[in-house]
Amino acid sequence: MLSKVKRIKKRFDEITNLLIQPEIISDMEKYKKLSSERKATKPIVDVYEDYCRILKETEECEEMLADPELKKLAQQEIETLNKQKVKLEEKMKVLLIPHDPLDERNVILEIRAGTGGGEAALFAHDLFKMYTGYALRKGFQIEVISKNLTEMGGLKEVILNIKGKEVYRFFKHESGIHRVQRVPVTESKGRIHTSAVTVAVFPEADEVEVDINPDDLRIDTFRASGHGGQHVNVTDSAVRITHIPSGTVVSQQDERSQFKNKAKALKILRAKLQQHYQQKQKEQTEESRKKQVGTGDRSEKIRTYNFPQGRVTDHRINLTLYKLESAMDGDLDEIVEALSIREKQQALKDL
Repeated sequence: MLSKVKRIKKRFDEITNLLIQPEIISDMEKYKKLSSERKATKPIVDVYEDYCRILKETEECEEMLADPELKKLAQQEIETLNKQKVKLEEKMKVLLIPHDPLDERNVILEIRAGTGGGEAALFAHDLFKMYTGYALRKGFQIEVISKNLTEMGGLKEVILNIKGKEVYRFFKHESGIHRVQRVPVTESKGRIHTSAVTVAVFPEADEVEVDINPDDLRIDTFRASGHGGQHVNVTDSAVRITHIPSGTVVSQQDERSQFKNKAKALKILRAKLQQHYQQKQKEQTEESRKKQVGTGDRSEKIRTYNFPQGRVTDHRINLTLYKLESAMDGDLDEIVEALSIREKQQALKDL
């Protein structure tokens, strides 16, 4: 860990020196890039400098151990410094955890009724209100993309687009099966039912931009046929473009100029490839959703909302809170924070 931090410190010092060089100051783009890099590494450099100071002070105290009059005082100071050293080491570990670039993204949040019939649909509506409340607490913007209501006021499914700062960071742990245990409004005998709702969260994808590599194209010219006059029929003005990776083929022969036909064909090809890649992205998202929520069976739950006992339990971290009412109102900070800590602990293990 320390060797990695030392490399970061070395780079930090290099950037600090570069930022005062006239050639860098005059290049605004390079200056901004280096300034951003320096800003990103400064927190861990500050902690490392504190760590080095603690090491130096510890050495000075250890030298004082030889003096009988100062030995006891030195021992106490070394003990205090060692505690500070451990805290700084832990802080450096956390700061070394790679930042997830997806955390900055907006999210697409899907809620679907699972097993449990009408009660599952009613709870899906409750989760919709819960996540809406949580998003509003965070100052996020909410857009309902689609909503499929039941006759009883439940939701078969609802899809939301939530926008704001670091939305994915706050919602990414919500994917999975959410189980509810309560007496449904339709239950006349007061029996507790167990139902399930699936939640899937996706970081919002950037718009698909088609960048056509010329090496991926096979361009054939041929003599146009049909209407257009003698000139069209006797010259190789028609163009056929094949996009080899996708197998998409576009032909254009409306213009007398081969250049114009090629320009039109490329425009059509770009539009077709846009649609092609968006469809592929949709299929990948759907596959990701299936992996996130499983089959929708109650046994695959990540969280249980038990209304008779007023508790909410997240099974991934064995956390139980007896504050179900506030959680359903959107107070999810304690759960989300605990899940974020688990994520960091796992990342530390990986490091």
